[in-house]
Amino acid sequence: MRNVLRVLSGLAVPVLAAAVITAGAPGFGAYKVKQGDTLSHIADQYGTSVRRLVALNNLPGNGNAIYAGELLKVPTPGTAAKPAQPAKRSQLGRVTYVVKSGDTISGIAKRFKCSQANLLAANALKPGDHIYAGKPLQVPVKIRPKARTDNTFAGRTYADHVVAQANRNRAILKKRKLPTRAHMRSLIVTTSKRYGVDPELALAVSWQESGWKQRVVSPANAVGAMQVIPSTGKFASQIVGRDLDLLKPADNVTAGVVLLSRLTGAAKLDIAVAGYYQGLGGVKKNGMYADTKLYVKNILRIKAQLERGWDPLR
Repeated sequence: MRNVLRVLSGLAVPVLAAAVITAGAPGFGAYKVKQGDTLSHIADQYGTSVRRLVALNNLPGNGNAIYAGELLKVPTPGTAAKPAQPAKRSQLGRVTYVVKSGDTISGIAKRFKCSQANLLAANALKPGDHIYAGKPLQVPVKIRPKARTDNTFAGRTYADHVVAQANRNRAILKKRKLPTRAHMRSLIVTTSKRYGVDPELALAVSWQESGWKQRVVSPANAVGAMQVIPSTGKFASQIVGRDLDLLKPADNVTAGVVLLSRLTGAAKLDIAVAGYYQGLGGVKKNGMYADTKLYVKNILRIKAQLERGWDPLR
C-alpha cells in the first residue's frame, strides 16, 4: 500500500503520495522527474533542501515518493532554465585482452577508448616496446557504477531516507519469530469482523500485498502483512486511540483493516480498493492509473475466489 494520508477540514483523506505542480512563479522553474530520480538528488542539483522541495510542492508524506513524469516546482537563480545535468561518475577498471596478429598499441587503445599512455602504464610497457600475438594485456576501461535498484518499486522511486528506514525495519523483522501465514489469516479475519470489514476483502488485499506474511517490507517502507506505511499507521492509531506498532502482527493488521473500513465507508468497492493502493484522493483527482486498475482487478478476483472456498495455503 503506497497511499499517504492528509487531514483536510477535519476529515482524514488518503491521497496520492505525489502532486503534479506546474511552476511559474518568478525565481522558480519546473523540473520533470525522471526514472531513478530521488528528492534528495534533485535538491542537490538545485542547491536546496528536501524540506524546501516538500514545502514548495506541498508533497504529502514528507516527499516519500516522487513519480517519473511529474513536474516539481524548484528554485532557480531568477530564471526557469534547466540546470546542467551532473556528470555521471565513473571509475577505471581493467579487462584482459589477448593480442592478435596485426594488433598495435594504438589500435588496441582506440578500440577500447583508452589512451595509449594508460595502456602502456597498465602493462609496464614503454613507447616502442614490441607486443606479439598471444600476449595478454591489461586494458584500462571506464566502468559506470551500477544504478540502485533497492529504491524503486512498481515504477516509483523513493527517497533515500525512506529506503533506509525500510531496510532497518526489514532487518528487525528478519530477527523476530513471527506468526505463520495460517495464523495471520486468522488474525485478519478476527480483526475484520471487529471493525465491520468484509473478511474476504481484507484477506484478498493482504494476500495480494504480502501473501499473508508479516516479514515483507517494500522500498516505500510499507510494512508487514497489510503493507502499511508509517503515515497510515499514525492515522489508524488516532482512530483506535493508541499507538500502533506496524512491526507487530496484530497492530499491522489493525492498521490495514481500519484503513479499509474508512475507504469502504467513503467509496464503492472498486474505488475503495484503488484507494488502498493509489490513495483515495489521487484516484478521485486523477482516476486509476494502469497499475491501479490491475491491482483492483486482482483484488476482486482473489476476493471472489476466497468467497468460493479457495484456500491458497493448501
